[in-house]
Amino acid sequence: MNSPTPPCDDDHHERPDSQVLSLRVEAALLERLADHAAKRGMSVQDYVVQTLVRDDFDERFRASVEETERFYGRSA
Repeated sequence: MNSPTPPCDDDHHERPDSQVLSLRVEAALLERLADHAAKRGMSVQDYVVQTLVRDDFDERFRASVEETERFYGRSA
């Protein structure tokens, strides 16, 4: 996960092919992700990216948001 990031260019007319997403997760969740990734012989980063690009991700994400809203109530 320590891949170098190219220097920032002032020319914002071209969008890069990829961008950086940084997030903070609890240690227990990171450990679970690492376990799932290891079972598949993958890095955590590759496992998360593969999960995000799955065909059913949008459907599963929408369902989890709806379930969270039912549990906690809708926030505005």
